[in-house]
Amino acid sequence: MDNYTEEQKYVRAKKKVKSIKGFYIHLMVYLLVNGFILLSKALSDGGWEVFWEWQSYNTPLFWGIGLAFHAFGVFGMDIILGRDWENRKIKEMMDKDKRDIWE
Repeated sequence: MDNYTEEQKYVRAKKKVKSIKGFYIHLMVYLLVNGFILLSKALSDGGWEVFWEWQSYNTPLFWGIGLAFHAFGVFGMDIILGRDWENRKIKEMMDKDKRDIWE
């Protein structure tokens, strides 16, 4: 059981909400800027030929990798394993240890 005071819980929750908000702002800027870049490439003199070239996707690709790291930093393993994974795994290990003791 956590021994946090209500104020400490509030500070942790506020920090978490701030980091989630920062991620969503980053995601919104990513979508807007990269949408603008790709649209302007498609509407440029080269037209759709330039749009389908590999170089057109450098910025979205590498920025997307950075965005994925940001998401992982904010949400942690919850994105991949689910929110309650750690608690389920702890319970599973404790149950296994109990069975091993009684066998």
